[in-house]
Amino acid sequence: MPFQTYIDQISERVDRLLLRHDELQRVNQLLEQQVEALRLERDQLRHQCTTARQRVDLLLSRLPHDQEETKS
Repeated sequence: MPFQTYIDQISERVDRLLLRHDELQRVNQLLEQQVEALRLERDQLRHQCTTARQRVDLLLSRLPHDQEETKS
């Protein structure tokens, strides 16, 4: 195989690798953005859950105690 043909093949492979690398970097960046969005959503849901739990606990504390005793 002529030397120039070999160099051309290597050059083509390097170009493809560089393109693939760029593509993977873009995909990775998109995935990182999705992960961050999901983290924010998770944190918001946790906060909502905590708030709801506090409200339920407050409502339970307001229930008359004699209702609990009649159920037992």
